[in-house]
Amino acid sequence: MFEVATHLALLLILAGFVAGFVDSIAGGGGLITVPALLLAGANPLQALATNKLQGTFGAGTAMVTYARAGHVRLQDQLLMAAVSAGSGAAGALVAHLIPAEVLRLTMPVILIAVALFFALKPGLSDHDRAERMKPAVFTFTAVPLIAAYDGFFGPGTGSFFMIGFVMLAGFGVLKATAHTKTLNFASNIGSLLVFIPSGATWWAVGIAMALAQVAGASLGARLAMRVGAKLIKPLLVVTSSAMALRLIWQVWAG
Repeated sequence: MFEVATHLALLLILAGFVAGFVDSIAGGGGLITVPALLLAGANPLQALATNKLQGTFGAGTAMVTYARAGHVRLQDQLLMAAVSAGSGAAGALVAHLIPAEVLRLTMPVILIAVALFFALKPGLSDHDRAERMKPAVFTFTAVPLIAAYDGFFGPGTGSFFMIGFVMLAGFGVLKATAHTKTLNFASNIGSLLVFIPSGATWWAVGIAMALAQVAGASLGARLAMRVGAKLIKPLLVVTSSAMALRLIWQVWAG
C-alpha cells in the first residue's frame, strides 16, 4: 500500500501532524517532514515532491480556518496568491540553477536574524502597524521573491512572509500569520504542479501525511487565533532557530 514499510509510514504520518500544527502557526513544517522523508529512504527529489504534496493540504487547511474566522479575506488576496503560485512554480523550475551550497551557507544567518527580530523587537502584537509599502508594491516585490525561494529551497518561507507582512505591510502578528498561509498555499500549489510530472511523488505516503497535516493545521490555527501573538512570536523564534541549526548541521556534517 505505502511506498515504505508500514512502521515508517506511521512515523511519517505523525511527522505530518506535528508539521501541520507548527506550520499553521509559525511556519517551518518542512523542517520536520523533509528530514523525516529522507530518513525513511526518499531521495532528495522524492522528499521535496512528497513534501509539497502533503504540505499543500496543511497550508490550505490553515488558510481556510483563518478565513472562516474573518482574519483574512481570500478575495482580497487573489492577485497576491496568483503571483505567489507563479513564482513558486518558477522557483521549482530553476531549482537546478541555484547552487544549493550557497543557500545552505546563507540561510542559517538569515533565519537567525528572523528569530532575533521576533525575540527582541518591542511592540510586536496583534495590532496593525504603520504601512511602509503599498499593497501593489508588496505584491510584485516581496511576494515573488519569497515564493520563488519556496519553490527552489523552502525552509523558512512562512517566517519570511510573516516578517514581510509585519515590517512592510504593517500587519499585526495574527493578521500576518493568516495572510501568510494563503501565499504559502499558493506557492506550494505552483511548485507542486512542477514536481508532479517528475514522477518522484510518493502518492500513498503523501496523501496519508496530508490527512495528518489537515488535522494538525486545523488544531494549530485554532490555537493561534485563541492566543494570538503570545503564542505565535515564541514559536516563530523557536522554529526559525531550529531551521537555522538544522541547516548549520547539514553544512557541518556534509
